[in-house]
Amino acid sequence: MSFLKKIISLRNFFLASALVSSAFAADRVVGANATLDIEPGARSAALGSATLAVEGDYLGLTTNAWQLSQAKYMWASFSHTSYYEDTKYDYASMVIPLSNKQGLGVAFSRFGADDIPYIRDGEPVPEGSDYNTLSIADWVFSVSWGRRFLDDRLDLGLAFHVLYRDMDQSGWGFRGDASARYKIMDDFYVSGLLKGWTSSAASWDSGEFEYSAPEFYLALSYGLPVEYLYGRFNFYWQSAGLFHHDSRDLDFDEDTHGGERIWEDPLDWLSGGRGGVEFAFDFGLKFRVGLSSFTTFKSVTAGAGLTIMNFLVVDYAFESHPVFSPVHRVSISFSPYLFGHKPKGEGHLNKTAASKKLVTEEPEELLVEDSVGETAQEAPATTTPAVQSERTVESAAPVNPAVNVESTDAATTTAPVSKPSTNATPVPIVETDDEILE
Repeated sequence: MSFLKKIISLRNFFLASALVSSAFAADRVVGANATLDIEPGARSAALGSATLAVEGDYLGLTTNAWQLSQAKYMWASFSHTSYYEDTKYDYASMVIPLSNKQGLGVAFSRFGADDIPYIRDGEPVPEGSDYNTLSIADWVFSVSWGRRFLDDRLDLGLAFHVLYRDMDQSGWGFRGDASARYKIMDDFYVSGLLKGWTSSAASWDSGEFEYSAPEFYLALSYGLPVEYLYGRFNFYWQSAGLFHHDSRDLDFDEDTHGGERIWEDPLDWLSGGRGGVEFAFDFGLKFRVGLSSFTTFKSVTAGAGLTIMNFLVVDYAFESHPVFSPVHRVSISFSPYLFGHKPKGEGHLNKTAASKKLVTEEPEELLVEDSVGETAQEAPATTTPAVQSERTVESAAPVNPAVNVESTDAATTTAPVSKPSTNATPVPIVETDDEILE
């Protein structure tokens, strides 16, 4: 009997497991929560959407949360994009610097369309424009965190996103991302993004559950100062995914084949990358150009940016597409602290920036010291005030052994008195025989 009880209990266990697994069955899809992959920032969009490699674009917190480790001021950023068929994408983010080289970021976005006309089943077609209208949208809320490690060489970031979809049926989605950047050498960095390490999942009102497997991306960035042009070149590149096949043909041509992984076809994998070049002038003006896909030149991007008084940054991007209409994107970033205060001392400077600061600041200090030394040499007869210690008088004794201390005191009292610099070394007074005879 005990043996039969064990068999029955095992059967009940397996039946319960089957019911639970069927109730929570999930369908693996490609591009779950694809709204999170839309590029919000105009700066990164003008650089071919190589967002993972771009530093200082706080509208790209979805991809590179690692840049929060460099946040020194609070920034509020906004962007607006108008797509085809009156579809709009609005994005807002805020960056809050924390102690110990940390930063916190929050973001909110809406992607959707409004005033879509529709007719209910069984209703007649209305005359004119008296249609019923509806709206569809994806709402996303994101929280990001970043911190710097390993003597300012490694930046790490984590981001979590929650999505609410309001369409013909509603649904919820979530995704967690992890990003990092490592300094290989001066102005040369490598970055990585593990997208969807929690998996990218969505649940619908119908009870259907979808998810997409994690994916990994690489990125490189390099800066080249050009002093005679008063600026620097910045080069950015971001790879295609490493783990899975990915359709990379923007023409939607079914006869073409692509999307191979790096170990299957390295050249095809490289063609799925994106990149851009930026030239940034020292006075705040920037010009950009890029490709959102290396498979076609019809994916060219371009744009410009301007930093105004350190506290306001305005960026614009133009994005072409081989099939759809071009897209214009505008973004604005504002710092309340820099609006009323001067920038703080540069925090985590790389070697190039530190050397540039050394060249621009230290000569002023050296110039002050040199001027003090030259003044002391031009006025050898100057000395300290009449009230001096015996030690000071002895240090100012003449080199000529024939001159005694009394003659030195007589000569120094007739000379004009000047107050020496506190940093300058006292200069010995040397008197000639002619001055002593006088």
